[in-house]
Amino acid sequence: MSQLDIITKKYDQLLLGLIILLCGVGTVMLYSASSAYSLNQTNGSSDTLFLRSHLKRMIVGMIAMFFFIVTDYRKLKRFAPYLMIGSIILLLATKIIYMIKGISFPARWLDLGFITVQTSDIARFSLILYMAYYIDKKRDRIKELYAGFAPPIILMACILFTIVIQPDFSTAAVIGLIGLCMMFIGGARSTHIIGASIVGLIVMVPVMLMRSYRLKRVIYWLGSIFDFDGGGNGRDAIGYQAQQSLISLGNGGITGLGLGNSMEKNLFLPTPHTDFIFAIIGEELGLWGALIVLTIFLLIFQRGIKIAKETNDPFGIMLTVGISFSIIIYAFINVAVVTGLFPVTGLPMPLISHGGSSLVANLACLGILLNISQAKRSVNHISGWRPKL
Repeated sequence: MSQLDIITKKYDQLLLGLIILLCGVGTVMLYSASSAYSLNQTNGSSDTLFLRSHLKRMIVGMIAMFFFIVTDYRKLKRFAPYLMIGSIILLLATKIIYMIKGISFPARWLDLGFITVQTSDIARFSLILYMAYYIDKKRDRIKELYAGFAPPIILMACILFTIVIQPDFSTAAVIGLIGLCMMFIGGARSTHIIGASIVGLIVMVPVMLMRSYRLKRVIYWLGSIFDFDGGGNGRDAIGYQAQQSLISLGNGGITGLGLGNSMEKNLFLPTPHTDFIFAIIGEELGLWGALIVLTIFLLIFQRGIKIAKETNDPFGIMLTVGISFSIIIYAFINVAVVTGLFPVTGLPMPLISHGGSSLVANLACLGILLNISQAKRSVNHISGWRPKL
């Protein structure tokens, strides 16, 4: 029988400092990016409309983070399968409610009366937790196709399907990427992962092209690479937001225009406080400011990997890996979109973009990461299992 020796230690204070720093930078930049849009939405009466809602969500997120800091993460293991099934039910319920009400907008938000939740963020958290639970439970058989690899991949395909039909293709693709990364780190065979990826591409590429706006985004993106007009030049053109984000970054140059001095946020760049907030960061703080923000994300990722290496509990290792990969993948895909390296996806920048569900979910995940960092665990008789770190 395995023995678990726990030597308590302080949480990773550097990681906590980085999280608070990023939240502070995000709050300042969100206010700056949203002030003009807020004035427009309130007919000039307030420039803090989005700042106030962001601060309320930040408080909820901080409460969630500190709750998970003081809660033993191993207790989450028992809830993992139920949260996974519950997430699928929530996603389906959201779509069905929209269909019954005849709402044509994407079915991504579930209105609970007192709060509106983006169900895909719950699904992302549930998938990371379930994958960590499954790899811990089946670590000795994870290399087997049918007994180890296939079951979580099938369940992941179900949750991705319920996200795609919302429709939210980009979120489904990124969550799938996080799941495959966890399986690879957890010891699954590369051939199985490559095979699953190929099947996923065969299925998802036609699905992506079924929606005309997705096809137009890809055409515009290819046009920007190969220098042909793929999206038109007007404000209603599919590539307008991507064009304005590049103009915004170009305005900033090396040192930036100064905090609060962005020109593009004055209703040139649509909704600059959400998915394209990094463009305003680049415009106001310049290349150096943008690099500092990216460095903070890289340092958070580095601390996460360090925590994983110092933890010998398989569940804790995989949970740390999933959370760390989730934060860094979302951040860098967002930057890739803003800089024109990827087509427009609609993914937020963690802890910076305006969006309540994403902010609370990310802070809760980082609270779990901090909880894992509090104790160094030594586990004997785990069949020599170690992740690919």
